[in-house]
Amino acid sequence: MELTIALPQGAQRFTMTGAGEINLKLIREALNVRIASRDETLKLSGEPDAVGRAAHVLNKLSDAAKQNKPISRQHLLELIATSEQLQLTTRNGMAQTDGSREPISVDSGLSVYLRDRRIKPATPGQKSYLQAVLDHDLTFCCGPAGTGKTYLAVAAAVSLLKRGVVRKLVLVRPAVEAGERLGFLPGTMQEKVNPYLRPLLDGLHDMMEFDQVARLMASDVIEIVPLAFMRGRTLNDAMIILDEAQNTTKSQMMMFLTRLGHGSKMVVTGDTSQTDLDDPRDSGLVDAVYRLRYTRGIAFATLDKADIVRHSLVQRIVEAYDKTDKKRQRPDKIADFDENVDSDR
Repeated sequence: MELTIALPQGAQRFTMTGAGEINLKLIREALNVRIASRDETLKLSGEPDAVGRAAHVLNKLSDAAKQNKPISRQHLLELIATSEQLQLTTRNGMAQTDGSREPISVDSGLSVYLRDRRIKPATPGQKSYLQAVLDHDLTFCCGPAGTGKTYLAVAAAVSLLKRGVVRKLVLVRPAVEAGERLGFLPGTMQEKVNPYLRPLLDGLHDMMEFDQVARLMASDVIEIVPLAFMRGRTLNDAMIILDEAQNTTKSQMMMFLTRLGHGSKMVVTGDTSQTDLDDPRDSGLVDAVYRLRYTRGIAFATLDKADIVRHSLVQRIVEAYDKTDKKRQRPDKIADFDENVDSDR
């Protein structure tokens, strides 16, 4: 779909588009539309819904410019986020005053920023997990390597960002080394923590262009941080993912969970069989699920080897390790995690 919008001239044009056309760039990235500036017009092209939302936001910017009232970056993000709700209201022909949104179904897959790409769950377990993420503000998911815990959480986050349900993605990992001591890494803070956060970046790059990820990170729409940097924050209108949560301590987990703000969602993922803490019994993931198992509004998903979607050898490796652990009959809270949760529920 293509659409043309009149572009004011002079100071009003600068107020509408922002310095260096930063407002247009933000709308392009958030809604995945093409915006070309031509003399006195803006030409929009892309998917019909996205073009309609972009036009609504641009008209708001134009109105503000005519009144000489520049719109801040934060206000612009809010306009982008609420543009979908206005579109749904118009489409349904009725006002929605309770802030509710149309439920998202995973059957047809989740739309992400890469064109002609939709992320679909590959197993019934993955489908239940993904639907739980979309339907709840806090979801815990445990399962072995290769079951898509992190990938599907990132897919849900990217889809919600594209639809305007959230305005920010915060991807978090504890900086715990997997049985190795890497010592002091050179470089900036971002360069130091990048190895720990690589799996989250890999998921993003599978759903967005590389340059788009970089631009959204530069504009703080996507934030990838180590767990230690979350203390003292409250995150509103954000999708927050904590990966490798089995490597959190009990106090770290409580600190993370209390960062949840208004209009936000959280997903906590981990594999309780692969904790890298000195004492696995200190895992904040196991402790949190045990404490919160009766709390209303929280979803719990457990994936198993039947949900592994990596190389077929991964499933056989997980089965081999499971057999070895059972022969050792090592009774601890980590090994009994899934059974305890299922029986209590």
